[in-house]
Amino acid sequence: MTTLRLTRDGGTRVLRGGRVLVGGAPLRMLRLSKTGADLVSRWFAGVLVDDTHRALARRLVQAGIAHPSYRDTGWSTADVTVVVPVRDHPVGVPGAVIVDDGSIIPVSGAAVRHPQPRGPAAARNAGWRIATTELVAFVDADVRLTPGWLDPILAHFADPDVAAVAPRVRSRAGTGLLARYEAVASSLDLGGEPAQVRPGGVVSYVPSATLVVRRSVLDRLGGFDESMRFGEDVDLIWRMVDAGLSVRYEPTSTVEHAPRASWAGWVRQRFEYGTSAAPLAVRHGRAVAPVRMSVWSALSWLAVAAGRPRTGIALALATAALLPVKLRRAGLPRGELVRLAVTGHWYAGRLLADATTRSWWPISLALPWFRRGRWVLAAALARHLPGQGGIDPARWVLLRAADDLAYGAGVWWGAVRDRTVRPLLPDFTEWRP
Repeated sequence: MTTLRLTRDGGTRVLRGGRVLVGGAPLRMLRLSKTGADLVSRWFAGVLVDDTHRALARRLVQAGIAHPSYRDTGWSTADVTVVVPVRDHPVGVPGAVIVDDGSIIPVSGAAVRHPQPRGPAAARNAGWRIATTELVAFVDADVRLTPGWLDPILAHFADPDVAAVAPRVRSRAGTGLLARYEAVASSLDLGGEPAQVRPGGVVSYVPSATLVVRRSVLDRLGGFDESMRFGEDVDLIWRMVDAGLSVRYEPTSTVEHAPRASWAGWVRQRFEYGTSAAPLAVRHGRAVAPVRMSVWSALSWLAVAAGRPRTGIALALATAALLPVKLRRAGLPRGELVRLAVTGHWYAGRLLADATTRSWWPISLALPWFRRGRWVLAAALARHLPGQGGIDPARWVLLRAADDLAYGAGVWWGAVRDRTVRPLLPDFTEWRP
């Protein structure tokens, strides 16, 4: 019999004796009855969730306030077909369905061969369509699977609403500067915390470098969009979410991805990732916005950037009184309301700093010509300090800046190519009572 335990998300706040839970991303608040609060308290202490109260447990998971842990689900490796799309690369996954996407030298043992390259989306689609199992694991040819990686993934499929689960993709260890940078700043590594995947969430997407998906969902949604050369995995994940399905990121499962072999390849990769923003914005609108924040946060930081820090701070503190009425009616202490407001503004500042040197960097080129602009640019770059991965601070900041510049150049190139400004526009929301 399948069992379920819940663990509290690290960012969840338990208030009013457990009657109010605040957490998740976007930030949410759940008010519980006395009975519900007692149940949740026991669950967070390690007690199993019983079948009669799984609807409440599901609410906590969907909100990102808690994370599930299943046991005895009945799923096994026999229920999984591994699909490896490959082009001019050796394959190291035994027993996989290999799709040769137009390799110059045909890959031995390929189940499907495309005479001409058709792209990773078409290769993955060709693979899952000949699979006979309910679960399909997409694995890139340069990924090294670690022992036991599949077990934590399979557990999540005990929930029938879970459409896909992704492991943590870590960069393979190396001694060179690029390998050390990728070990701590790989664009495929989404961190060590589990998450409910959704646009605007702590984890807003998962890559298809390694991804396990229900075949029935692929059939229902049509699989990957073959018109997209990059970002097709993000598009599929977001279509799953739009369909009301769940996608989980499970970092207790880890695989290893080979870093780029050269700096030129690394820059090209980041640029190509950036080009996906425009087609994703056309399909999913504001989900691709480089900045998503309240209009009050934007005004606060605009005041600071304009040389009026007192006005900015005053606006930031005043917004505690403008938090939604339901938060105030929940009886939260004034200090908690202020904390939520300040935390929101601080996070918004980090988003603005990211956008300044990433998606908006061509506009930011004008900043050094103005005294206050130089301070803004310096503050945006300083967020990368201190260095990581054994890399000194100076080179670390330069590498982070190059990473951002390459990705941002791709965003702008894609926007011009697709004749859209959507991937460059912020998404401003307003707190409403």
